[in-house]
Amino acid sequence: MSENILIELKGLTKRYGYGDTESYALKDFDLTIKRGEFIMIMGPSGCGKTTLLNIIGLLDRASKGEYILNGENVAGISARRQAKLRAKKIGFVFQNFNLIEDLTVIDNVALPLVYTGYSKTAQLKNASNALKRFHLNEREYYLPYQLSGGQQQRVAIARAIVGDPEIILADEPTGNLDSRSSHIVMEELKAIHEEGNTIIMVTHNPSLTSYATRVINMLDGQIDTDVKTVADANLPQPISVKIKKRKKVEESEFVSMPTDEIKKEPTEEEPTEEDESKEPAKPKKKRKKSKNNKKDRRNK
Repeated sequence: MSENILIELKGLTKRYGYGDTESYALKDFDLTIKRGEFIMIMGPSGCGKTTLLNIIGLLDRASKGEYILNGENVAGISARRQAKLRAKKIGFVFQNFNLIEDLTVIDNVALPLVYTGYSKTAQLKNASNALKRFHLNEREYYLPYQLSGGQQQRVAIARAIVGDPEIILADEPTGNLDSRSSHIVMEELKAIHEEGNTIIMVTHNPSLTSYATRVINMLDGQIDTDVKTVADANLPQPISVKIKKRKKVEESEFVSMPTDEIKKEPTEEEPTEEDESKEPAKPKKKRKKSKNNKKDRRNK
């Protein structure tokens, strides 16, 4: 397999129902996706676009077929393993934003990092950096209902990229936005793609295909047309920006020093060697005044 191939789908089939009620969302579906592609998937409702996106995002399983991600067949792996891959490699942008209403903007963006072992401080710091990219750092502690639709979608994109995933999956990200907000969101996705991220986006809007490097039209669970607008050689190269984890200090990392090199500061309770060599000073005895002396003074 070529090093530049990120995803391979072979004979992918998604079946619903049995017998007379049996239907196919995907049928013997084949697709190869290379790193750095910006793919737009189009087609009529019910043609299998969202089902395909859910399977690629490891949110759903195919009835049969192979799904190879970075050289690993992930079609039959455990749910725990799928969750780990999803948290590490895939970011999601949904049409309805899917922000948690009771959480602040910064907590919504930091949410994917909860499952990756980052400290709370690291989560908030990196969420803040992601929001700054979208000029939303002044609204970090707003609640979602206090933002416009375009701002909420930009928060959702910040949440998708905060964990530095290889793949961004976007399901109708501009579906609920006006034309101006749609343009802003698409420009943000374009900038993310130019950094080398692979983006797979479902849309019904043909005017957005100018942002894509490849346009796929689906029909009845299969690929109808597949057009590349940018050669593979001209695809952007990935720029990996790693988030630093909190480093755990192991006992073996402490530098042991020879005991004779460690100098203790003398304290009042611990005398120095010089003080020990000297004889302790004898306390002066106070003279006791005799009773006779007192009597003599009185007589005088």
